[in-house]
Amino acid sequence: MLELRVAIVGAGPAGIYAGNILANSIRDLDDGSGRAATVAIDLFESLPAPYGLIRYGVAPDHPRIKGIVTSLHEMLDAGTIRFIGNVEVGRDISLDELQERYDAVILSTGAIRDAALEIPGIDLPGSYGAADFVSWFDGHPDVPREWPLDAAEVAVIGNGNVALDVARILAKHAVDLRSTEVPDNVLAGLEASAVTDVHVFGRRGPLDVKFTPIELRELGEVPDVDIVLTDEDFADLELAAGSSNQLKVILRTFEAWRTRGTTGASRRLHLHFFHSPVAVLGEDRVEALRFERTAPAPEGGVVGTGEVRDFPVQAVYRAVGYHGTPVVGAPFDERRGVIPNAEGRVTVSTATPSAADATDGASGRVGPAAGTPIASLYATGWIKRGPVGLIGHTKSDAMETIAHLVADATAGALQARTVDGDVLETLDARDVAYTTWDGWRALDAHERALGAGHVHTRERVKVVPREEQVDVSRSGALTLS
Repeated sequence: MLELRVAIVGAGPAGIYAGNILANSIRDLDDGSGRAATVAIDLFESLPAPYGLIRYGVAPDHPRIKGIVTSLHEMLDAGTIRFIGNVEVGRDISLDELQERYDAVILSTGAIRDAALEIPGIDLPGSYGAADFVSWFDGHPDVPREWPLDAAEVAVIGNGNVALDVARILAKHAVDLRSTEVPDNVLAGLEASAVTDVHVFGRRGPLDVKFTPIELRELGEVPDVDIVLTDEDFADLELAAGSSNQLKVILRTFEAWRTRGTTGASRRLHLHFFHSPVAVLGEDRVEALRFERTAPAPEGGVVGTGEVRDFPVQAVYRAVGYHGTPVVGAPFDERRGVIPNAEGRVTVSTATPSAADATDGASGRVGPAAGTPIASLYATGWIKRGPVGLIGHTKSDAMETIAHLVADATAGALQARTVDGDVLETLDARDVAYTTWDGWRALDAHERALGAGHVHTRERVKVVPREEQVDVSRSGALTLS
């Protein structure tokens, strides 16, 4: 009979989907013995709470997107996956130790760092990564509680959904966020904001944006904010034959904004296209942003025109993508920001010295060649394929990885675990203050109670400090049990 123990590292959508798909796959598996196969799944998370970027990477005024939490909650509440939070692999327990205790380990740690934008001046004070700002307004426990919002004119570089989230939160009045789950410290920071003008810059044209029609429409629904477009960015634009309905909706939205003009709102959100960033200007801090004007290229994409333009701004946010973070003990492709893998099977990134070389000196022999699968180690989600795609892609991605894991298990290709016993015993012995699913239920109830009792009635008020989250979770779990 097949009896598996599997660890999943990362409790965002990718990890939860992988666990749920694995549980269902094993339940339906017939190994020919006449007895049902079983799997015990432990889901490790470095934060005290589950859900990853759904909790800490989605703007608080996106209730439709956050609705995915209901589905994820049901998967974890079913009891087939054990949540173990506030445990960092590489600090509290090593990847090697997990591989000793489990038949397979799935890495689903996502991508939370900002991708680099290598232009002069990008490190000046007043220049920020979008991911850090998103973490702040979502109440991530590991970022500072305060954020400098003393600039009147702000630039956002990027034309994706994250860029629009950042621009919308910067332009939005705090009063219009009071009904959301935005933490109190964030609400106070936004109420004191000096922002009057937010400029969003894209290197390509309006027909090549990466955001969705929903994101764009939400931008135009922000109270007391005018959308400002430049006619030259829309000159000679023609939809290609067979253009998607999504692109047609985006272009119609732009046209509607161009024709309605401005209303005299107290804040303005400017959308600029065909601008490629060249440098951030300033002596001691950000003073301006320099661009080269671009134009459509005959073969697709854009080319530089040689025309340089400077925009006076006092803060810059780069929203040019996310980049994965290495997992201690696992191979990592720093250039792509992913764990190297073949359809979810983690692979050797470079040829490694053989075990013999480690003991008898350099003999010229090497270990497994780059691209060789590492037994019992898998990856899924953004850390597997890079930070692209939506929730639906994450689910299909997990299905591919789990299919290979199950195939390896039935073929007897997994590396057998060598250490028995519950991993919680190890964490207890090290005084790791881990959190549990009952603990999350307690923290969830606590945040909802804070929201109900707030002067502005809200669905919840997030608890931000890590220590407080852990205390509420661990003491509340005792009450629930």
